[in-house]
Amino acid sequence: MSTSVTTWHLEQTSRADLAPVEGPPSGQDVRIARAEVPSPEFSRFLYTAVGGDVSWTDRLDWPYARWAEYLGRPGVETWVAYERGTPAGFIELEAGQDGSVEIVYFGLLPAFRGRRIGGLLLAHGIERAWDLAERWPHAAPTKRVWLHTCSKDGPYAKANYLRRGFRVYKTTVADEPEVASPGPWPGAGPLAAGAAGAAGGE
Repeated sequence: MSTSVTTWHLEQTSRADLAPVEGPPSGQDVRIARAEVPSPEFSRFLYTAVGGDVSWTDRLDWPYARWAEYLGRPGVETWVAYERGTPAGFIELEAGQDGSVEIVYFGLLPAFRGRRIGGLLLAHGIERAWDLAERWPHAAPTKRVWLHTCSKDGPYAKANYLRRGFRVYKTTVADEPEVASPGPWPGAGPLAAGAAGAAGGE
């Protein structure tokens, strides 16, 4: 069995392309920090927790050594959003040799979607893509930030990128074999109103 998948390639070619975003209320206590120590365990947790219900499967068979090698490459960065100390989502950047920076992965854990964290995390990640060379002396200054998303991703993914100032520069449609999504834990999803209120969130 196969399914038709549309893939959109998007880019920014100037730091001025980034559109501002209003983040969650300060009482929600959201902060974003770079995971500077490469940790295959942590990165694999983020990958599976965020991508389980949106068909992220390409890294599920990566052995530990491959994770360690990839995360240790110069110009690869993982930025993590936390709400009151709990990981809520991440954005992964990878610098190219030509001054381009790819947003390789971006997303939130199911329980933290709809809490105004995604736009803030994406905007922060784009800013870090534009100034990435300041943290990696041998990297070329960023000239372009790009990514691709597809119809298998979350329903709001493309719109979120467009709101942050990305432009579509290429669209492709291809038949791909159907691959079962590993899915989140049964019952995973937005926090119940009572639980969120008890935690001091929205």
